[in-house]
Amino acid sequence: MQPEQQLSFAVVTTIVVSATIVLGTITAAIMEGRAVTRAFDNMARQPSVADRIRGLLFVVLAILESTAIYVLLICLILLFANPFAGMFGI
Repeated sequence: MQPEQQLSFAVVTTIVVSATIVLGTITAAIMEGRAVTRAFDNMARQPSVADRIRGLLFVVLAILESTAIYVLLICLILLFANPFAGMFGI
């Protein structure tokens, strides 16, 4: 493969990974903020169930944070062990 093709493949991979990490983490951060806001609103309305809401909130935040970690994992795979490199002879 030509050096120009390798460079263009690396540039395209970097752009795709950058867009993926930005969109994946922004989405998770926005959803975490919305979950916390709704939980606090419900805790203020019904203080008697605040403990149950808090426990559920921790579970929801852990699940949302794991999606951001999966996005990071996919991005690292695309950067360092790109499965599409073989298709282009790299």
